[in-house]
Amino acid sequence: MPRALLSVSDKTGLVDFARALVDLGFELIATGGTHRALEAAGLPALQVADVTGAPEILGGRVKTLHPAIHGGLLARPTPEHEAELAHHGLQRIDLVAVNLYPFEETVARPGVGDDEAMKQLDIGGPTMVRAAAKNHAAVVVVVDPSEYPAVAAELAAGPLPLARRRALARTAFAHTAAYDAAIVAYLDGDEPLPATKHVTLTRAEVLRYGENPHQAGARYREAGQHGWWDDVVQHGGLALSYLNLFDADAAWRLVHAFDQGPAAVVVKHANPCGVAVAGDLAMAYERAFEADPKSAFGGVVALNGRVDLALAEVLVANPKADVLIATGYDEDARALLTRKRKSMRVLEAPAPGAERYGLRRIDGGFLLQTPEQVVLDRSGWQVVTARAPSGAEWADLTMAWRVCAAVSSNAIVLVKDGRAVGIGAGQQSRVDAAEIAATKAAGRAVGGGCASDAFYPFRDGLDAAAAAGATAVIQPGGSVRDPEVIAAADEHGLAMVFTGRRHFRH
Repeated sequence: MPRALLSVSDKTGLVDFARALVDLGFELIATGGTHRALEAAGLPALQVADVTGAPEILGGRVKTLHPAIHGGLLARPTPEHEAELAHHGLQRIDLVAVNLYPFEETVARPGVGDDEAMKQLDIGGPTMVRAAAKNHAAVVVVVDPSEYPAVAAELAAGPLPLARRRALARTAFAHTAAYDAAIVAYLDGDEPLPATKHVTLTRAEVLRYGENPHQAGARYREAGQHGWWDDVVQHGGLALSYLNLFDADAAWRLVHAFDQGPAAVVVKHANPCGVAVAGDLAMAYERAFEADPKSAFGGVVALNGRVDLALAEVLVANPKADVLIATGYDEDARALLTRKRKSMRVLEAPAPGAERYGLRRIDGGFLLQTPEQVVLDRSGWQVVTARAPSGAEWADLTMAWRVCAAVSSNAIVLVKDGRAVGIGAGQQSRVDAAEIAATKAAGRAVGGGCASDAFYPFRDGLDAAAAAGATAVIQPGGSVRDPEVIAAADEHGLAMVFTGRRHFRH
């Protein structure tokens, strides 16, 4: 008679699976809580102690760590192993269904201490899973309750093929690897750069393609984590591609940086080309779009509010966006958007969560850094010119500084009256970035603010800001030529603020 060992923390589908195994002629062995659940369902099952002849000890810490269990799991169907099992009075175990103590759920709760965390650190479960997975040619191992119906049906049709057993073993090893990674992360605590970093990724969705159509692409989720993308509702349009997600993530994070009122962001190729705040969402969108209509074509529009019919009519009247993302849509607005913009991805999403760290691939490894933080506390900023900014200039400088941190370096941003009117992104020369920003502003920066993501190494960048019409500048400072740049600002009658913090973005 084949044997199945069941030991599960998550009892979803347990009874139905166990009943199917009994109908297939399996003898069941179960640990404490699992045994009680089977008993309550009227299903016959041995307790682990019936198999091992040894009681659970140390408050249940030791129950399955016994040769009667692991000999049964690791024995191969060879004459030598069969003889050894017979000599010791042991029997083979043919199937294992195990899922582990809820360690991640436990440590995610506020106020959980080490004692409670360590109680939920499974030892016997991972050991059984690994033993069964190692011997998958002879043992079926199931760690995911969603697999129960399929495995039961496949067993009813005959022995599982080796390829299927191997796939289940792969899932099992991935399960224990993720479990160990979660434990390491807990023990790391708040250490920003631990000696080792264990990241487990679960494929969340396959995308249309990667950066280009000839590249495959997918979105992965960190095991145990839940991001805002997991709650996105797509109301219409084509399937999402890699760049859609990349650009939309940048747009959604930036628009949520403006939490004082309605805001709109237009992103193209990961850089904002239009940003505006206004008294209502429709005005914010129109002002953001008008900042650079040419670049907005085929971009991502992010709105930090709900889209009504009037706003939807403005959106469909403008050149199409590839992605529209907002906090919600009125029914008539959604109907219009999906009818008039059949290919545009219309996304509804919750606010983004806090970034935990940045990770980028390089040859042979990764670069890891702590998240970027834009500090807008003016108490740490310094006015270095003879003239201080006016109230209106302070507002433009603050917005420009916030937007500049989201622009690829070298970056220059010109803002006037709550709208980014000129953005120069990703240039090797800071002066080139300034000239691009001025060209895009087309005279609309007069009397506004200019932000530079890093210090001006020479006065020419400052001269370019003045030529664009800006009357106030914000930058980190820290150049050996700061006195020369400050003198140039005073010469132009500009107000200039040093923040002491650089915002390179690559």
